[in-house]
Amino acid sequence: MLKWIKKGLIFEPTSNKNWMHTHASLPFADKIEGDVYRIYFSTRDVKNRASLAFIKVDIRNPKKILYLVKKPVLSPGPNGMFDDSGVMGSCLVNYKNKKFLYYTGWSVGTTVPFHWSIGLAISDNGGKTFVKCSDAPIFDRSDTDPLFVASPTVILENGIWKMWYISSTKWKRHGEKMTAPYQIKYAESKNGIAWKRNNIVCIGLCDKEVGVGRASVIKEKGIYNMWYSYATNRYKIGYANSKDGIHWNRKDRLVGIEISKSGWDSQSIEYSFVFDHKGTRYMLYNGNNYGKTGFGYAILEKNVDAK
Repeated sequence: MLKWIKKGLIFEPTSNKNWMHTHASLPFADKIEGDVYRIYFSTRDVKNRASLAFIKVDIRNPKKILYLVKKPVLSPGPNGMFDDSGVMGSCLVNYKNKKFLYYTGWSVGTTVPFHWSIGLAISDNGGKTFVKCSDAPIFDRSDTDPLFVASPTVILENGIWKMWYISSTKWKRHGEKMTAPYQIKYAESKNGIAWKRNNIVCIGLCDKEVGVGRASVIKEKGIYNMWYSYATNRYKIGYANSKDGIHWNRKDRLVGIEISKSGWDSQSIEYSFVFDHKGTRYMLYNGNNYGKTGFGYAILEKNVDAK
């Protein structure tokens, strides 16, 4: 069984900036050099629109912030665009001296609360800033994903770009509230831009779950390992593994990390991002209220095979 040791909160946003008023959600890390990393996260302005920002840390002591970006590195698009209500970063792929940033674009709905699509922005200056590759999403609604697509996790393996993303097929009304139960699906690409999907569900919903999403995937010793968020009445972090990246075995009971009894992650834990550095496995994750209390980290105590 895996066992994660919680190390505490890394970053909580202050409300003294209009563009970073609340939240530090969906953290993910990118190595700069040595032990120094950028940790990207999505933050919300005074109008509740998400933008992408980052901090710079020494991963050996990430609670000490070396640098906080002065302005967003990716912002919502103009009115009418698929991302005019917010951009939420999800993952980054290093490719040919460029950084491919995959993100969720938000637009506000009328008959439903929102629409989600997947966009791509590219950096050619080491991740300091990003330029959107298109005014339109690169991955949008389709016959197999009729409502929305979001939270992409992409890895490049042997010339094949592999994406795990969330999708839903039906909005449901609960009194005055509407929800769209979502699950994790799979797609492939030859260039990271044009994607082929075959309606492949990797992690579906169980029992009374209302959502399974934001995958983090690592391939190790020929086995794909995935950490994700799943929710009934509150979010927890789950775990699954796979031999081919398509057919997965859920093993949530082996995940080795739970909601805390008190503090910033005492109501929920979600949006994990797992990565390795010099023999140590790290997990970045959000706590209460989808990142309103910021993000923290945990370290894997014993990296053993989960069975």
